[in-house]
Amino acid sequence: MSRIGNNPVAIPEGVNVDVKDNVVTVKGKLGELTQEFSGVAIKVEDGQISVARPSDSKEHKAKHGLYRSLVTNMVEGVSKGWTKELELVGVGYRASNQGQKLELALGFSHNIVIDIAPEVKVETTSEKGKNPTVKLTSHDKQLVGQVAAKIRSYRKPEPYKGKGVKFVGEQLRRKAGKSA
Repeated sequence: MSRIGNNPVAIPEGVNVDVKDNVVTVKGKLGELTQEFSGVAIKVEDGQISVARPSDSKEHKAKHGLYRSLVTNMVEGVSKGWTKELELVGVGYRASNQGQKLELALGFSHNIVIDIAPEVKVETTSEKGKNPTVKLTSHDKQLVGQVAAKIRSYRKPEPYKGKGVKFVGEQLRRKAGKSA
């Protein structure tokens, strides 16, 4: 991970980075994120963030790359934002939202209603002839991934017909059915 950890992170215009008492705070046009860190030193200088480790121990090497990646994701999140798209594949599978409430019809006897975190914007689209999609957008990459994984967990894609909730662009491993 040291090759990743050694790369400096460029700070785009309009993004503020503060490092105080083992906490990194990143502010941008889309929001504010904070992250605690330990075992590494984070410095902000000349419009770049650099992460340094005190020794070559296994723990410090692991944290070096980890915190560099987390800071990079925070900087990109507050400047550009993160998006995940889910696709509902199956006859009668529907998705609709009213504000932050997402309602999914996934073949169960009742619809599933999910309260989405206020930091995540949710959009649903249903076009005739195409599968319904759910688009999640936020400045926090971890939160978007967690919400998307929770939605996907209600009906994972099955390997025979591919029915279920999948990420857009996800490759599914398909199996052959019974041979007659």
